[in-house]
Amino acid sequence: MLGLKHRFASLAVAALAAFAAPLPAQTHAQETNFASASLDRALEGQLRSIVANARGRVGIYAAEVDGPRQAMINAEHAFPMASTVKVAIAATYLQGVDEGRLRLDTAYPMLVSTGKTGADGRVIVRQGMALSAQSLIELMMTKSDNHATDAILNAVGGPSAVNRWLRTAGITGLRVDRDIATLLRDDMARNDPSLGIDKRDSSTPAAMVRLLGALDRGDVLSPQSRGVLLGAMSRCLTGKTRIPALLPAGTLVAHKTGTLWSQTSDVGIIRMPDGRKVALAVFVTGQEPHAAQASVIAQVARAVYDSYAQSSSYQPVYTARR
Repeated sequence: MLGLKHRFASLAVAALAAFAAPLPAQTHAQETNFASASLDRALEGQLRSIVANARGRVGIYAAEVDGPRQAMINAEHAFPMASTVKVAIAATYLQGVDEGRLRLDTAYPMLVSTGKTGADGRVIVRQGMALSAQSLIELMMTKSDNHATDAILNAVGGPSAVNRWLRTAGITGLRVDRDIATLLRDDMARNDPSLGIDKRDSSTPAAMVRLLGALDRGDVLSPQSRGVLLGAMSRCLTGKTRIPALLPAGTLVAHKTGTLWSQTSDVGIIRMPDGRKVALAVFVTGQEPHAAQASVIAQVARAVYDSYAQSSSYQPVYTARR
């Protein structure tokens, strides 16, 4: 167990070093936030061309983490988060670690769905194998393990605790209502989210990007906890056909996927060759196959990458790295 703990610590340090490496020096550094960001109309035009033929709703928000540039489509519309909610759940646990209330080496049993519904309307779960919180976070972020996620969600106090942490962190437009077992039970009804909006367990693309930006900048969580979360996201094994699919080989990406019956999503941080970071959230809903929806996400990510990489006239303004 000690060796595993040291391995995770090393991975966290390496991940934070990769994603928090010093940015190029700028002459007039100043604090920048997404509220003061400037719209990139040219990039938005490219994104609209990509999503024009998608059958359903698409939400996109791309924003430079430490600069004013942004592009969006339906950025303030609510979309089902699916498993992208795991970013907020993991961050809530790690805040507890930072405050000394929780520990990464505490073991919790995985919570496995029984398929039965309790009197409170939630799915009844049974206890499975116990793993350390650090291992559970690794599983939920790299393999999108639902049993591990519900273990961590239960440990922090359920959806209401995640919502409290989000409010404390200043993240609005993102809400958590159900555990994963119950969310998946409800998804079996196969309601098309492109036809009607269920606000439960939803996020706007802008809210998700604000969360990603806060994590990367160090506005929330300690450096060690950020390393745990961003490190796990950088080792994500799901969604190879989504954000990373069309990016140049070797591009650093920390991301988290989400998939429901008629929804495909991917959210994450892309590190550009010059050290800039772009936070990106893409939610695609409708009755097209997941492969087609994933293709939209991959094309959006490549368009965003190319726009930032090839923009020679744009002079970004950076904040001091925390």
